[in-house]
Amino acid sequence: MEHYYSSSSFGRIITFVVVLVVLQGGRAKGGTKLRKNESILAIQAFGDSFLDTGNNNHLISITKCDFPPYGRDFLGGKPTGRFTDGKVFSDLFAEALGVKELLPSYHDKELQMKDLETGLCFASGGSGYDPLSSKINQVIPLSDQIKLFKDYKRKLKRGVGERRAKNIIDNSVFLISSGNNDILFSYFSTNLRRFHYDVPSYTDLLVNFASQFFRELYDLGARKFVVLNTSPLGCLPFSRTIGGDIVRDCANEYNEAVKMFNHKLSSHLTLLTQQLPHSTMVYIDFYNPFLDIILQPITYGFEVSKKGCCGTGLLETAILCNKFSPGKTCADSSQYVFWDSLHPTELASKAIVSKLIPQLYH
Repeated sequence: MEHYYSSSSFGRIITFVVVLVVLQGGRAKGGTKLRKNESILAIQAFGDSFLDTGNNNHLISITKCDFPPYGRDFLGGKPTGRFTDGKVFSDLFAEALGVKELLPSYHDKELQMKDLETGLCFASGGSGYDPLSSKINQVIPLSDQIKLFKDYKRKLKRGVGERRAKNIIDNSVFLISSGNNDILFSYFSTNLRRFHYDVPSYTDLLVNFASQFFRELYDLGARKFVVLNTSPLGCLPFSRTIGGDIVRDCANEYNEAVKMFNHKLSSHLTLLTQQLPHSTMVYIDFYNPFLDIILQPITYGFEVSKKGCCGTGLLETAILCNKFSPGKTCADSSQYVFWDSLHPTELASKAIVSKLIPQLYH
């Protein structure tokens, strides 16, 4: 194996032959992009609060947001369990891909069969690839999100028949956002993982957890994966407050860890496309478009990016962002990149998604 990385001509020839065998071997290779004319019947969302549309509402946890001022700018002005003022990324992806305007949560009490036919959100705010993150935040781990998906498949088969259900799953996009809570909370904020791992070894651990999750979804029929990389955690208002300097610059240590993980995640997804027949693993660069909007808010029509709209905007998120929060929640969230100290406003999310959608296709 070491010869594959040598600089000798022989080593380069061997490497070329090995790659050729992988690409042209007997089993079908996966892809790294969707085709523009590809049929997308449903969106299935897994992961964290960037996608969660209300799955934490029924939990006994501090990581929830089914109360004002969350949902202030949503349809009807009601809190739904989305961690922002309006729509979240899973809604915006579903809309951009022409599937539907909103992606309901698995635990939505008003679900109808037409909702199941076009996909659901299984994501839980506060979760991560690392099971420890869900324990810290008392939310739904990826392993249990998988269980919810299995139950969804059973309900779908009962409702539309096995053949139609298989067609829906085959033509679903599996949208995934994770890793944020792992690095921000399990590693840096609480130090629970930091006691046992340095950044290189912890990011390796996260990739192993992620790989196991992707493979489980694949075994359940997932073929089209769209994986958001981890966001610029060091530049979130929360991180500036607890990890930045006196002027609340970005916490560079956080961002360096994120970049290391993202690089490893990208490489591993490329590997999985070779190992999992007929799979498509689309790696989405969420980090840089989000960072650009944070660092250059005026360019995108925003005025404030170092603090959130809710309360003081420095630390408030989840139950700390409420109608009794210290400070005054902003009157006009359209001026803000962030709704609370961790999550972008709907308007900022739309600006980010406009930069993500082109990454889906060849």
